[in-house]
Amino acid sequence: MSKKTTSAALYPNSKVAAEVTAYSERNSTALPKHLVDYHAWVDETHPHAAYMVSNLQAQSLVFFARAFGAKRILEIGSYVGYSALVWAHAIGEDGKVTGLEFSEEYAKLANAAFEKHGVKNVEIIVGDALETLPALRPEEPYDLIFIDAQKSGYPSYLKGILAGSKPGSAHRLLRPGGFIVADNVLRRALVADGSEDNPNWQLHRHIANEENDLVAVREFNEALANNERLEAFLMPIFDGVGLARLLD
Repeated sequence: MSKKTTSAALYPNSKVAAEVTAYSERNSTALPKHLVDYHAWVDETHPHAAYMVSNLQAQSLVFFARAFGAKRILEIGSYVGYSALVWAHAIGEDGKVTGLEFSEEYAKLANAAFEKHGVKNVEIIVGDALETLPALRPEEPYDLIFIDAQKSGYPSYLKGILAGSKPGSAHRLLRPGGFIVADNVLRRALVADGSEDNPNWQLHRHIANEENDLVAVREFNEALANNERLEAFLMPIFDGVGLARLLD
């Protein structure tokens, strides 16, 4: 009798994977037109468009935010504002999104997008998140914190979140029971298997060569899983999504 495998290669090639992605988009709750259009514009006009989450991942973020009941969201790494627009759509006009973005140029593009689409519940703070994160003093704690920034900073971002969310502390960052969602925690599977036997070692050499980033993401994943204040789950979807719930 054959045993059921605990892992499976779901798609035999990139063509099938693309078809599955398109099928999944069609059979998930649709994004509003302004989000799809903005994503397409960035994809066509910006050399670093890969920094954005995909439309399908955006659909998942909307689902997560609403399932978690989030109304206050902090994102570390906003790029040109697509994900912030997604969060703003998910939580509604009575919610609040705060974005931390290193690049002043990207922040200007993000703010222009918010103004164009009449989005008034998003604030972008420009600067190094390692400095702006500990300086935050929110009137109310955030329900969800999304991490999608420089990968070498992931461990420090997590430490900052936990340090700023101690039980009983004033102006805590994340509420008890709040969620951390981190993107790119598998890095084309190179975090799990960084050997040359992994085909992505050749296909994505620019990632494979960023050893410091891979080490940092591994450290982050292990910290997420082993911290007694967190309950964690690493989802092997997209480029890897780390989920954690703050217990205290």
